[in-house]
Amino acid sequence: MIPFILVVEDEDALSTLLQYNLDKEGYEVVVAADGEEALTLASERLPDLIVLDWMLPKVSGIEVCRRLRQRTESRNVPIIMLTARGEESDRIRGLDTGADDYVVKPFAMSELSARIRAVLRRIRPGLAEDRIAIGDLVMDRVAHRVKRQGQEIHLGPTEFRLLDYLMQHPGRVFSREQLLDAVWGSDVYVEARTVDVHIGRLRKALNRDDALEDPIRTVRSAGYSLDMNA
Repeated sequence: MIPFILVVEDEDALSTLLQYNLDKEGYEVVVAADGEEALTLASERLPDLIVLDWMLPKVSGIEVCRRLRQRTESRNVPIIMLTARGEESDRIRGLDTGADDYVVKPFAMSELSARIRAVLRRIRPGLAEDRIAIGDLVMDRVAHRVKRQGQEIHLGPTEFRLLDYLMQHPGRVFSREQLLDAVWGSDVYVEARTVDVHIGRLRKALNRDDALEDPIRTVRSAGYSLDMNA
């Protein structure tokens, strides 16, 4: 099941950034621009996790958190608060209101992503699955192991991250640029042809038995995909 995340943020640039990156990580994301809209959306469909800004129009983040905790149906929904307030008293107030975690702006997207995974793993472990199986491929993120037809496959760290991303989106075609952004990061300069090199290494590791079907599909002029029938 794909985790459903409600992002509540009134800064357009930040909400767009959050939606883009969380979408890229495989979450289903809906954005609310103020506290009233957040409460309405949460009542219409209960999120698996809420990323909630402290300073919001109409209804503050603290008040949104308080009201959600008063409702029986949303009492246990994980909430991560975003705020420019870094003082200890403010953090305590947010946590006392019912937030499960607290991230101070400005923050790195990688930090927020890690916090989201940690909260889901702690509160709703079924939504933070550390084991993915697609066809005859099985990935264990915690043990950092990959098996195909029960046989262990040895991958380098980049090939592991590349396979992890492809397995999260089976059947979807990604361009070299999209894979660079997702696996290497947008702030790292790497030539697009580097993706081809690592795809080649990944293929070699996965297809060491010539009888096995290649699970990675090359789409000419488009990119690469993990075949859903792998």
